Amino acid sequence: MKTPFRLTCLSFLLSLGPLAAADLHPVVALELGVSEGNPRNTEGDFVALKDGGFLYVYTRFRGGGSDHDRADLVSRISRDGGKTWSAEDQPVVGNEGGLNVMSVSLLRLHDGRIALFYLQKNSLTDCRPVVRFSTDEAATWSEPTSIIPDAEIGYYVLNNDRVVQLGDGRLLAPVAKHHQPGQEKADWNGAVGCYFSDDGGNTWQSPKQLDQAFDSAGKRVAAQEPGVVELQDGRVLLWVRTGAGEFYRAHSGDRGQTWTPLVPMGVATPQSPASLERLPESGELVLVWNDHSDLPVAERKLRTPLSVAVSTDEGESWSAGHIIEPDPMGWYCYTAIECTDEHLLLAYVAGTQAPGKRLSVSRITRIPLTELRALNPTAK
Repeated sequence: MKTPFRLTCLSFLLSLGPLAAADLHPVVALELGVSEGNPRNTEGDFVALKDGGFLYVYTRFRGGGSDHDRADLVSRISRDGGKTWSAEDQPVVGNEGGLNVMSVSLLRLHDGRIALFYLQKNSLTDCRPVVRFSTDEAATWSEPTSIIPDAEIGYYVLNNDRVVQLGDGRLLAPVAKHHQPGQEKADWNGAVGCYFSDDGGNTWQSPKQLDQAFDSAGKRVAAQEPGVVELQDGRVLLWVRTGAGEFYRAHSGDRGQTWTPLVPMGVATPQSPASLERLPESGELVLVWNDHSDLPVAERKLRTPLSVAVSTDEGESWSAGHIIEPDPMGWYCYTAIECTDEHLLLAYVAGTQAPGKRLSVSRITRIPLTELRALNPTAK
């Protein structure tokens, strides 16, 4: 996740202008499908290794396929730029939670270490993000450090591909809180904010506030699965998944401690997560999500197609969506992105709308950069 050359490669895609689905031809490099005793393989993340390899860590479920069934974290590795992947899962983190572990974010830190963030889910009232570190290129990992202090333990969601390190070194872990000690029942509408670290992730501090979302009439709106990105003026942009038909957003002027009120972002979406990051060369922001704006109203709750858009004004407006996965019967979400010297790698949940199959398969696809350049006559 979040290696500089990854986003450089994605900029090729975004420079091409509006694309029809047929303009891109992703080749499936790895399909992690279901098998007996393994009914679900879902959200993961990449990190580029110093020896040129690529590590992919994802959630492998055992027994059942619900969000609360047993799961562990396992990895595959590629030595040829993502064209082929190792044939067998390698253990990364066992099922150390009372229920499971899931939702991976990998981050190459400024000091060269690799950070592995994930959720340690102990119960329906205790789901806590933790982090481990590696100083030997993911060969071994430290013991987990809890991001949430014991006094604040509750049910928190930290999505995959979410943790960022600001230019000054601060780490931000954007979470949605759905339960706290003493609360009679869960609040699945959620309240969002960022836990942060100024010492490389060794210790973590609590946000000054956790915010709820409301529509223009003052009615509560879901605020779930937040993400953050640093803006060029030093502020931080936060966005959330909602059930209101579009994303909501807020801004922070104090490096992620407090936020303006959450307001509509102007990007149509089902109740589904998005990924948003900055292109380092052009300075544009990139959004990957389910653009349902061209679907019939009856189909706008579906997590299809998978699309990408770009903003040149710090997220104030967005281009039309460019389709990555067009299948109307697909179910696409929780995307991780990586780039090799010659290819764009995408990893995402690629299920179907069949019962029990929406969150089942983790897919890695590969798009040649030469194909992307060929679509743009001005590319060099």
